[in-house]
Amino acid sequence: MPRRRLFRAAEAALAVLLLASATACGSRLPESDFEHRERATHAQDSTPIRVGILTSATSPVGGSAFTGPRDGAKAYFERLNARGGLDGRRVEVRECDDGGSGVGNNTCVHRLIDEDKVVALVATTALDYAGASRVSHARVPDIGGQPIGAAYDTWPHLYGIYGSLAPRDGTTGWDGKQYGGTEVYRYFKREHGARTAAVVSYNQAASAAYARLVEQGLRAEGYKVVTEQVDFALPNFRAVAADLKEQGADLVFDAVDGHGNARLCEAMDAAGVEVTAKVTNVQNWTSTVPDDYEDAPRCRNALWATGSSRNFEDTGNAAVREFRDATKGLRTHSQWQLEGWAAAMWFTDAAKSCAPEGVTRACVDAYVNRGGRDYTADGLLVPVRFERLAEPPKSRRTCLSVARWQDGRGWVSQGDMNRTCFDVPQLPYQQ
Repeated sequence: MPRRRLFRAAEAALAVLLLASATACGSRLPESDFEHRERATHAQDSTPIRVGILTSATSPVGGSAFTGPRDGAKAYFERLNARGGLDGRRVEVRECDDGGSGVGNNTCVHRLIDEDKVVALVATTALDYAGASRVSHARVPDIGGQPIGAAYDTWPHLYGIYGSLAPRDGTTGWDGKQYGGTEVYRYFKREHGARTAAVVSYNQAASAAYARLVEQGLRAEGYKVVTEQVDFALPNFRAVAADLKEQGADLVFDAVDGHGNARLCEAMDAAGVEVTAKVTNVQNWTSTVPDDYEDAPRCRNALWATGSSRNFEDTGNAAVREFRDATKGLRTHSQWQLEGWAAAMWFTDAAKSCAPEGVTRACVDAYVNRGGRDYTADGLLVPVRFERLAEPPKSRRTCLSVARWQDGRGWVSQGDMNRTCFDVPQLPYQQ
């Protein structure tokens, strides 16, 4: 069954407090021209296969906010090349940093597609994916990108890491609305008996909008919802913590940035707030928790993360062990790195299927776009599917990966992600 996490695109956007959206651009380079070039070079059996990685490596939200998927994908290709490449051909990675701006993004798209002539984009992580329509019109497959904006539910030939059931005909979702399920809230209700949930946000548009989405999902699952909003410039987290204690919240969800999260946790510890879970998102599922939450040990050990990929600390799994072995030189590890690794594997599997006839954009695109087939990246992903449904589903069976932080052990998986599944309603939202 196809699966998808609640409001994944909106969640990723909120992590940086910006909701990105694609803007229309022109198209370039007929696919037929590129196919002929690729088939000719394939006959030489030595020309590198060129892929592009587009990342907002430098942006207004900080230099390391978006680099995880890039680093994971590069590590995969480096290991692949060390083992002989793809059908004897080396994969050549062309990187482009768009600086987190729409203008920079369009410049990167032009460079990678028209000048570098990459076969595909892999693990795209862009704050403002302004060039998405140009990628689509050029029929360049964009594989395993992070859905920070709505592009992956809007354009054909773009394949986000979590899949999509939307028509993707140039209009976002269904009539401008995207849909997601309530599985995260169902999980904590069923598995931990949670009944009261707090949602903390800034008095800032993107933060408040995401908070409303969370509140909508919680109420659909029957929670008592406590809303807490703080001033973006001068947040009073102490007052929030005091109210959380008085209200007896079981869960705390947030619509604030990483720094705000750490301060919220410090205030919760100071006020003696004890909760079942302080729930965070996949972008904050990292090995830097001890440093980020250094002054909040109680709250730190109440951190839970949910996502759609296997815990990067689950080294009992062979695929995770390979990822960790290949990335042991990195200073930190994260779930986004693992998802970037999975995106590179996805491209590689597609390219392998095309090798006998020539690795072309069209062939790679056809492999990823196979209707009715799930992709798991050797078990690293909750099965991903792309279909084009005329109407949004009213409900879906959705699975999720869950982990909690424990000092001395790191992120500890909570059950099997392929069995932690729920039949949940699909709720509309707009970015």
